[in-house]
Amino acid sequence: MSHIQIQSKLPQVGTTIFTVMSALATEHKAVNLGQGFPDFPMSAELSGLVTEAMQNGYNQYAPMPGYMPLREAIAEKVEYLYNTTINPDTQVTITPGGTYAIYTALTTVLQPGDEVIVFEPGYDSYIPNIIVNGAIPVRIDLQFPEYKINWAEVRLRITPKTRMIMLNSPHNPTGAVLREEDIQQLRSLVQDTNIIIVSDEVYEHIVFDNVKHQSILRYPDLAARSFVCFSFGKVYHCTGWKLGYAIAPDAFTREFRKVHQFNCFSCHTPSQVALATFLRNRDSYLTLSSFLQQKRDYFLQLMKNTRFSMLDSKGSYFICAQYDRISDESDKDFAIRITKEFGVAAIPVSAFYQDGTDNKVVRFCFGKKEETLALAAERLARV
Repeated sequence: MSHIQIQSKLPQVGTTIFTVMSALATEHKAVNLGQGFPDFPMSAELSGLVTEAMQNGYNQYAPMPGYMPLREAIAEKVEYLYNTTINPDTQVTITPGGTYAIYTALTTVLQPGDEVIVFEPGYDSYIPNIIVNGAIPVRIDLQFPEYKINWAEVRLRITPKTRMIMLNSPHNPTGAVLREEDIQQLRSLVQDTNIIIVSDEVYEHIVFDNVKHQSILRYPDLAARSFVCFSFGKVYHCTGWKLGYAIAPDAFTREFRKVHQFNCFSCHTPSQVALATFLRNRDSYLTLSSFLQQKRDYFLQLMKNTRFSMLDSKGSYFICAQYDRISDESDKDFAIRITKEFGVAAIPVSAFYQDGTDNKVVRFCFGKKEETLALAAERLARV
């Protein structure tokens, strides 16, 4: 038998920290505040609409770009929220999740040797997606502890090879959000360049304290150079559906679909049919911020009984906490220990840095039932 070797395109990549911590949580029967998924049910109305779609025969391939009534509903939502007109036929593509949309956008654009500015800590798929396309990640640390972008540093890191800037707001893992002043800095930075933006906005409807989500779609000059990626799973508490979409200019979308058609081709039809109806219920997404802000505030109140120092979260369903008053362990060792000894799983934020930067911070997901959060906080009070 021959010993055929494969040269890895991602030699530094192993099993993700999410898989490791979730497995550890299961093994030790811990409360899992690590991975970002809700433990409460999704809308019965929406799941009923999926059943109805299947019973009505919507069980074959959807069109490659997505079910047109759903794309039309998305265009209506964008017009309503961001006062921006998009063409549902030529600018919206339904994808199997937001992560897929991001990967496909990168694969559509990047050539070997291109440079991509990416901020850390950052969602763990970004840099592997860049590398597997032969491009070069240019890593810039967000300013701790507010996790703000240092735009002066970004300007210094721009080179003739800079092809793309990746943004994420509301931000995973930190809960930071872009402000209007960030957008103005970005507009000034990319003006008269060929730099493309990939904007990960999967938490667009989870923004707190009356802060306005600064979608790239609000700004025509930025939208004209951007792929903007979204997730239905984050909005409707159905992360296992793996359904999202990408919005981009016509020319970008044509190239995006060339890659998409030979990879996924099309997405789950009954879910698309159901969402085409449900998306027109604006309250289903407009109430999400207040719903999750209540959970954030409840968790913060509970955590006052612990020795953790909670950082600010203005969006997403994540919040970070320093534990320097508890231990000087590495964040990974600390996260593993509290999972095993105290029965609460969190994610070490160093996992979101390529170089493992460790500020003694762990990330908690508060998108859980109140009884789940109460049990977790009770255990964390003993740490």
